[in-house]
Amino acid sequence: METLTLKTTITFKAPVAKVWHGLTDPATVKEYFFGTDLKSDWKVGSPITFSGEWEGHKYEDGGIILDINEPKVLKYTYWSSMMGLENIPENYYNITYELSESGGVTTLVITQDGVKNQEAADHSEQNWKTVFDGLKKIIE
Repeated sequence: METLTLKTTITFKAPVAKVWHGLTDPATVKEYFFGTDLKSDWKVGSPITFSGEWEGHKYEDGGIILDINEPKVLKYTYWSSMMGLENIPENYYNITYELSESGGVTTLVITQDGVKNQEAADHSEQNWKTVFDGLKKIIE
């Protein structure tokens, strides 16, 4: 099955180190990401998990860290219980965060591959924007 790759770009009026902290610090993530508990030791090959409760349903989503180069790149596999698909590697997305800073403004490019169709891509893009608008309110 052919899949789509989604790219979403978000800018922050904040230095790259502050944005990186917002992406990887569990307490900060919990503030803007709907109460999600983030866990990882941030090493290549280690698990990354996102857990919590959404609209009365408990979830534990996650994957494996594929690449990390603080504060520029974070890449991990990702599976969500809310996708309605079996928890097998074929159903995982790859998600990459690429950060760059210029003049005190940080650009975050999120790439998500393995997206099943345009409707799923549109839904994911809206989710990324909603989530990271929350981070903007905290760090800008």
